[in-house]
Formats: sequence, structure tokens, C-alpha cells
Amino acid sequence: MSVFIPKDVKTRPITIIGGGTLGRRIALMMSTQGGEVRLFDSNRRSREEAIKFVADTLPTVLPSVPNGSPAKLIASDALSEAVRDAWLVFEVIPERLELKKDIFGQLDSICPSNVILASNSSSYPSSQFIDKVVHPERVLSTHFYMPPDVRVVELMSSGKTDPAIIDFLMDDFKRFGLSPFRVLRESVGFIFNRIWAAIKRESLWVVAEGVSTPEDVDRIYQLFTGSDAGPFREMDMVGLDVVLDIENHYAGIRPGIPEAPRTLLKSYLEKGWAGRKTGRGFYDDYKKEDGSGQGHGAKGTISSHV
Repeated sequence: MSVFIPKDVKTRPITIIGGGTLGRRIALMMSTQGGEVRLFDSNRRSREEAIKFVADTLPTVLPSVPNGSPAKLIASDALSEAVRDAWLVFEVIPERLELKKDIFGQLDSICPSNVILASNSSSYPSSQFIDKVVHPERVLSTHFYMPPDVRVVELMSSGKTDPAIIDFLMDDFKRFGLSPFRVLRESVGFIFNRIWAAIKRESLWVVAEGVSTPEDVDRIYQLFTGSDAGPFREMDMVGLDVVLDIENHYAGIRPGIPEAPRTLLKSYLEKGWAGRKTGRGFYDDYKKEDGSGQGHGAKGTISSHV
């Protein structure tokens, strides 16, 4: 079944489900072409913080987006109201598979068939959570990194996605100042996350084998790539517990993933060293404020990556 691509996308709202770190950043980029953007989150504090983030950040982003103009951003705690008349709905909820199955089942039932349903999930391809979807041809993955600093979005089919939708979004996303990339076949980790996972894993392995230290790996990486931060500093920013979860996820689906990098991560976590948020990880130069570590930020950081 072919999905009807709406012709009135510039006059219909865009909806983001989830006001967390990435949800509010997607809302920010979608707010650069006027019109109306809606953000749904059942948590009042999350909604308020998301609105403030967009309001504070949008003036600095608009000049870098061609023909940029501010959208009207509305926060809502009612899902049916948030998606009413929308042409595009982004799911940006926690990485729990059953939650995603439920939300896509709900969205499929309440949104007309010409509404595109997109997931920002970095852990699960959309094929894994369309069990309850009657119209899977309008579901796809739209994986953002950390806008506005990294404005890349990767588009991946669920295997049942109408190719016309991906063709359309590959072009339309550019007007929001985004750089879209097409993932040619289903891949856990998409494109860059797989590359970045390999860099992290090999860096951990080098240290686990006693070949080098975290500091020297980071320094040589910075000299070769021109990056402001190396793999170990980035892992501290993410949280070593999250990095371990990601490695365990890859190890569960890809035979041959080495154990040594995960063993090294576990040794740090057993000491309570989870990175910036605990005040210490591979580095111990983080200041703790209000119970959370305030570490060295990095321009162009990629610490949101899997």
C-alpha cells in the first residue's frame, strides 16, 4: 500500500512525543520553519524544561537555517490533542521495546493514514516495534544525533516503509537545516553509531591489554582527527554504565564481540566510577555539583552516540 504524502506539510503541525534531551532538540530543529510544533510529555517538568530550552536556543539557531523563522511551540499532556492534524510525528521515548510497541500501536490507531510516524530510537530498528501497527508502510526510523551541534539524521526503513516517504523526507528535512542520510538496509546502530562503536571498543581494548592509557589514546586520537575530545572523555560524558549497556546490546546480536572492553568498563563501575555524573570515570577532574558531575564539555561532542 502506498502512503499519501501530504501536500500541506508547511501548514500542518509537527509533533514530538517525549520532551527529554533529544526530544526537545528535535523540537528545536523542527521549530525553524514557522508553523506549529507540538511536544507531548506526561511529565510537567519535562514539558516546561523543553519549552524553555527551545525558547532559549532557537534565536541562536535560526540564523544558521536558510529562510529560518520561529514556529509556535505548544506543550501538551494529551496525546490525542498533540497529534491532531499533524503530518509528522516523532517518537522520542525511553529505549524500552514494549513501550515503543504500545506507543506506535496508539499512534497508528489515532492518526490518519497520511501521517508519517517516525522513531528516533538508536537501539531498535523500527521493524521490532510495529507488531500493533495496521499501517506499517508509514513507519520509519529517523535517528538524530545531538542537534543543533550535530545536525545529522539517518533515515531507515522498517522493511515495510513506503520508499516514497523516505524519498520525501530526505529532501524535506534539508529545509530545517538538517543533513539527512539514507541507511540502505536495516542495521542495528545505523551508520555512524556502528563506526563510533568500533572506535570506542578498540580504544577500550587497547587500554585493557595495557598497550596505552586513556589519556594517551585520547590525545593521539585528537591529534589525528582534530577532535576536541577523545573516546575516553566522550565515554565519561555518556556514562560508563550506558556505554556498557550498549556494548552488551551489540554483543548479544553480533558474535565475536571481544569481552575485554566490557570487563574494563565493569572494573570502573564496580568502584562507582561511572563518568562525569559520578565525579569520576576514566578521568577524575570533574567537579560535582548538586550530586552530578560537571565535566569538560567538548565542542562538537558526539557523546550522545551509541
